[in-house]
Amino acid sequence: MKKGINYEFSGQHSDATHKNVLWDHKIKFTGAGPRRDYPGQLRLIRYREPVSGRVYEFLTNNVILSPGSIAQIYKARWDIEIFFKWIKQNLKLKTFLGTSENAVMHQIWV
Repeated sequence: MKKGINYEFSGQHSDATHKNVLWDHKIKFTGAGPRRDYPGQLRLIRYREPVSGRVYEFLTNNVILSPGSIAQIYKARWDIEIFFKWIKQNLKLKTFLGTSENAVMHQIWV
């Protein structure tokens, strides 16, 4: 979420049962632009990464998964982003011609 976006808390989504989840709240945007773009409720999850101790905030519209699962999904997504950044920097690939696993593997091999 961008810094400076105004929102208000509209309730607690769930209790922070996971030891690294600091809180899990429901929010609504209050600014005109963000409220127009997404008028519904969202979840704002604050999570402390256990190894480094850094605190992250995740914004999602998923109300089914636990906050710990959402934090793990974002962590896996970030690991994938770092992997592809490394590939592009070290193998001098500007773009990927395909998005399937097979297409990426063939392009890397070539």
